[in-house]
Amino acid sequence: MGKKKMTKIRETAALRKVSKSISRGPGIEMKGIRDKKLKRELIVQERKTNQAVKQAALAQLLLPEETGYLEAEEGERTLKFRQHDIVRHVDVASVSKHFSLTLPHHGPYKACYTTNGRKLLIGGGKGHVATFDWQTGRLGCEFHVKETVRDVTWLHNKDYIAVAQKKYAYIYDGKGVELHRMKNHVNPVFLEYLPYHWLLTSIGQTGYLKYHDVSIGKLLVELKTRLGQPHSMTQNPWNAIINLGHSNGTVTMWSPNMKDPLVKMQCHRGPVTAVAFQNNGRYMATCGMDKQLKVWDARSYKHCMEYYTPTPGSHLAISQTGLLAVSFGGHVQVWKDAFETKQKSPYMTHLVEGARVESLQFPNYEDVLGVGHSNGFTSLLIPGAGEANFDALEANPYESKRQKQETEVKMLLNKVQPELIQLNPDGLHAVTPDTQQTQLGDLNEKELVLRFKTKGRNSAKRRFLRREKHMHDLQRVKIRKAIAESQKDDDDSGETQKSKNILDRFRPKEI
Repeated sequence: MGKKKMTKIRETAALRKVSKSISRGPGIEMKGIRDKKLKRELIVQERKTNQAVKQAALAQLLLPEETGYLEAEEGERTLKFRQHDIVRHVDVASVSKHFSLTLPHHGPYKACYTTNGRKLLIGGGKGHVATFDWQTGRLGCEFHVKETVRDVTWLHNKDYIAVAQKKYAYIYDGKGVELHRMKNHVNPVFLEYLPYHWLLTSIGQTGYLKYHDVSIGKLLVELKTRLGQPHSMTQNPWNAIINLGHSNGTVTMWSPNMKDPLVKMQCHRGPVTAVAFQNNGRYMATCGMDKQLKVWDARSYKHCMEYYTPTPGSHLAISQTGLLAVSFGGHVQVWKDAFETKQKSPYMTHLVEGARVESLQFPNYEDVLGVGHSNGFTSLLIPGAGEANFDALEANPYESKRQKQETEVKMLLNKVQPELIQLNPDGLHAVTPDTQQTQLGDLNEKELVLRFKTKGRNSAKRRFLRREKHMHDLQRVKIRKAIAESQKDDDDSGETQKSKNILDRFRPKEI
């Protein structure tokens, strides 16, 4: 087979500029290398590196979309902009993303988007469940379970959903047909799905946190929190740790590998009503009944800053670009750059008239905020909320039926085992220097002695013969000891017999 030729990329001024920002520095100096073979290998490696830099720069040039935010003129503030003002000045495609569903008889509603941000799942507290493509308005399924619905979530794709109902948790397909009733999940209050581990987690009114593997249909573990029913539950997308907010003001972090919480933080002076994490896992936001919205460093567990809410906050959501949304009553506030510096005023505000907000979520790759409330569902336009360029290998909003099937198979093959869930996932591929030094030692001070093992030295036959020989040796030692003791007894008895005589009886007895 011939060697694969590299594709030549035509250089332009823009390409050279981007390549310079991506490059890792000057190449290897070849003048001082005398070995011709080594020099030839380094030249080939340098060509491949330059080719990779050019391809990366070209890919960056092919992603021209940038995140845009609202910009106010001098003397104005963006929080004064209302949704009807934004809708009046955006394009037709963005106008279709702003809508409101009025469903006052089945609320309050919980909402959940798929990972690619294309499908929407809503569940009403009185039993109404529906799925649809919120961009085109195409209905997927709609049914009524005729009992209380506390939470809803998508599973690994748009064909399966999980619903936390009054007594048990249920799984339905894309047409609304009941597939499974999970009797182990009793009185569920919150649901979370871990996509990379294929785990459905739930917690009920009794405070038991349960992990269910949906790929094999098996309940993995059931953890007792000993803190009663929580007020909130969310996952950290970076390390798949489940976080619970409790009535005593603490936030606990759980892994299926330990019976006790990994971390227990005292965050508020009252019940913790909501918890949210950034996608990169750096910051955590919490709100409680003490009317405080606090930002924490999720790596060092230190308090960074706090904001005041007029009434206790009920729900939190963080977008891909770091926008923080908080709801209290019927009000929704969106904060920009709230994790880096202390902000004086929110980025945007919205009021859902005559309703109470029950859920918040930012769909991926869209400048939209989904708000579920007691009167239905509302989709708000939030400029700058979503990533401008999506990764088709991670989550493709425009995937076909064949691509969806291939993605499902790849996700199952790349499934991460629950045993690998930990606070710092970067530590899975790292080696502790102390352990390595303890095992190998310092080679500069201590010589390494190589011991060559004889072939067949430790075979089953050899081990059996060595054991038999050892047993025979023990028996031989026992026999020798017994013979020596018997000879000693015989000698003592012989000496006693020699000292006696037949005339000794006539001798006078000693007094």
